[in-house]
Amino acid sequence: MSPLTRRIGLAAAAVAVPAAFVFTGVGVGQASGDQPAAADARPHHSAHKAVAATGLDDPAKKEIAMKLVSSAENSSLDWRAQFSYIEDIGDGRGYTGGLIGFCSGTGDMLDLVEYYTQQKPGNVLAKYLPALREVNGSDSHEGLDPGFTEDWKKAAADKAFQDAQEHERDRVYFDPSVEQGKTDGLGALGQFIYYDAIVMHGPGDSRYSFGGIRKTALSQAEPPARGGDEATYLNAFLDARKEAMKSEEAHSDTSRVDTEQRKFLKEGNFDLTPPLRWQVYGDPYEITS
Repeated sequence: MSPLTRRIGLAAAAVAVPAAFVFTGVGVGQASGDQPAAADARPHHSAHKAVAATGLDDPAKKEIAMKLVSSAENSSLDWRAQFSYIEDIGDGRGYTGGLIGFCSGTGDMLDLVEYYTQQKPGNVLAKYLPALREVNGSDSHEGLDPGFTEDWKKAAADKAFQDAQEHERDRVYFDPSVEQGKTDGLGALGQFIYYDAIVMHGPGDSRYSFGGIRKTALSQAEPPARGGDEATYLNAFLDARKEAMKSEEAHSDTSRVDTEQRKFLKEGNFDLTPPLRWQVYGDPYEITS
């Protein structure tokens, strides 16, 4: 299945990834038909250990997180290849582009271009700011066509635009999810589960936003910071996440939960320690070190 088909029928609205790139230090990888045996499962660890362990903001763990998201969003572990990505995937959010699937209809693409323009006035995308403000909240391309997508690709070759994408990804999605995960007493896996959810569903408190999903999970289980069992709480969160995904056709394939996140959880790999082997949409991936 092509990446375009995955995006339209299956994957994220918030990541073009939402939604990315090749980092060299944490393993490479693509397909692997091997899945770890039950004997490879790691023991469950306590809330205390989760808090004490390396967080997702550790550079090596963050690199793993970027690859995991990109496997679902781009059918590739090469997340840095996605700076130039842009298209309308037909999900009602207008254009989706860049590392994390910034969308013209949801405001984060506008924020990105505003930030880029603050850092580099007169850039090739600055002229589209009035149009981005007008189309925010809709799927319209008015004022963006016909030149916006080509200019986006030109901008993607600019290190300043690449840095802006990473800055906004971290500010809006990565840093808040990691902070909330740590507050809830979760290890790197739980922090990643939060990150993947906020990337797809967006921040906020509506029923199917990240805040709403977390609220549903909290109604079913206590997180480690409140004395709860980490695995029980994360299973409750993933149950709520699947409900949110199934509420929208573009997200209705839940394999990124079932054969990626839930798999790591069943293995007891709360610290996201390689080797990691998983599948998304039936395609196998691995990070070996």
